Amino acid sequence: MLKSYLIAPIVYITISFIFLPAPLQAQNAKNEQLIKMETSKGDMLIKLYNETPAHRDNMIKLIKEDFYKDQVFHRVIKDFMIQGGDPHSAGAEKGQRLGSGGPGYTVPAEFHLNLIHKKGALAAARKGDTANPEQASNGSQFYLVQGRVLTPEEIDILTQRGVASFTEETAEIYTTLGGTPHLDGAYTVFGEVVEGLEIIDAIASQACDSYDRPIEDVIYSITLIK
Repeated sequence: MLKSYLIAPIVYITISFIFLPAPLQAQNAKNEQLIKMETSKGDMLIKLYNETPAHRDNMIKLIKEDFYKDQVFHRVIKDFMIQGGDPHSAGAEKGQRLGSGGPGYTVPAEFHLNLIHKKGALAAARKGDTANPEQASNGSQFYLVQGRVLTPEEIDILTQRGVASFTEETAEIYTTLGGTPHLDGAYTVFGEVVEGLEIIDAIASQACDSYDRPIEDVIYSITLIK
């Protein structure tokens, strides 16, 4: 069950304008917007999907406004995800409970069957279904999936129980790369890590308090890449 807004050492993320090296230019053949997340545990490059334009454009807008500057990952659960995007987390005191902040608006859900919660997926946090039946996303909070590798037997069980559905391709992804398939179709996935996937593991391994906030803050900032 995801608390309030889903999806401590502090990790810093910074957003800036830089030019892509040739390998990343080739990888980004779809002309998808790339962002750089600089954290206290290392840096990640993330691409934003064109299939989710409302979420893509909203994140670009917030980055341009320096919204994601010196925030902390306020919710970290090993083998699940790392969550950030609460503006109250910037400069927050040790032990302060976080996770209720945002820009004051939501973003309509943008679900696509081919955009799944594989490891490294960037997805939008939101309130639960009872308070939010439209499954609209929090305007700023996001999470990066760590998840775990599933066995073929687990794929079969999840399918039989109606918890998740898989194509041959997505089943292979979940049994090799891993992820959190039970979130598919319930939270908007709008990007993925293309470089620095190991940073998620480093952050997810941090010791946390009873509210899943890393005891040693992990600080991050996010910038745009041209």
